[in-house]
Amino acid sequence: MVLEKLNYLVECITKDLIIFLVEDYNISMEDAMDIVYNSKTFAKLNDLQTHLYYESSAYVYELLKEEKFKK
Repeated sequence: MVLEKLNYLVECITKDLIIFLVEDYNISMEDAMDIVYNSKTFAKLNDLQTHLYYESSAYVYELLKEEKFKK
């Protein structure tokens, strides 16, 4: 039961990240999904040891943008 709730949190944040990318960068949903699913941020989000799933979608999005778009 707890694992199901944690997976739900991850799914909700992932959905938000994809939507944010589509809106902010005017890219396709497929491209946004590719960015999210192939990121270190997504790996950390799915790692139950990091507890990143407890953070807001906006916070995780900032991490993703830092990883993917700022050099």
